[in-house]
Amino acid sequence: MQVALIGLPGSGKSTIGRQLSRRLQVPFWDSDHVIEERLGCSIREYFEREGEQAFRQVESQILDELTQGPDGVLSTGGGAVLLAENRDFLRQRTRVVYLNSTPDDLIRRLRHDRNRPLLQVADPMAKLRDLFAQRHPLYLETAHLVVDTGRPSVSRLVQLILSELELKPDVVSGG
Repeated sequence: MQVALIGLPGSGKSTIGRQLSRRLQVPFWDSDHVIEERLGCSIREYFEREGEQAFRQVESQILDELTQGPDGVLSTGGGAVLLAENRDFLRQRTRVVYLNSTPDDLIRRLRHDRNRPLLQVADPMAKLRDLFAQRHPLYLETAHLVVDTGRPSVSRLVQLILSELELKPDVVSGG
């Protein structure tokens, strides 16, 4: 089974993904880390130098590759759902779990984070609200399962996801 985690920056995709992969005893891939390895620089540097459109093209190539791989858990970048082809790759090839976090939850987690290019703005809360308004419908469209991250611990969220995946083992038509 391949599971993909989607959600806004800071929703816990990498943290939950690592624990989920351990519990499932499958590899874990963080698409952002794979992209940085390929680019030979940070996403932030590439974003600043080449722009968002160039980054999204690289991201799409990597997602295409990763979603065709073996069983595992894939943490995607927060904007992975912006391109229709990425939503298709994810929805058709993986079991997609949307880690739904409110902008209020995210600002608490991200207020000191300097590595997220889209949040390096004068008003990060306004930016998170804009990102949520833009991306939430796309996350819902892509997801097989929606999990509200709110207050539960990481281990409780991982257990919830595992339980839901067991209850709905055939949510992916592609197997």
